[in-house]
Amino acid sequence: MSDTVETVDVAHIRYDARGLVPVVVQQFDSGEVLMVAWMNAETVRLTLDEGRTVFWSRSRGEIWRKGETSGHVQRLVSLDMDCDGDTLLARVDQTGAACHTGTRTCFTGRRLWERDEV
Repeated sequence: MSDTVETVDVAHIRYDARGLVPVVVQQFDSGEVLMVAWMNAETVRLTLDEGRTVFWSRSRGEIWRKGETSGHVQRLVSLDMDCDGDTLLARVDQTGAACHTGTRTCFTGRRLWERDEV
């Protein structure tokens, strides 16, 4: 396993048929998974230019700057691409709640399954 980080060009991102790529959003220092959202080529560029997460809202069909109305901004620390180029990982510094329900993470209190013993 290599700890080498390769800098790649955004042109290598593989978008789906709708022009979107899923983005896992993680708190940079704790590793806590905060949310999953979607980006298109424009919102990837805006995220990199602005240094904060900018997503594509599939439900509203528009650009969505995280925290624009709530103040719960995600300051970008790094943006990585997976080995296939079809998923992104945004490491951020989250201000306030990440979830629209007001919780820190979207993954709170809705467990589908858990192993009895680890």
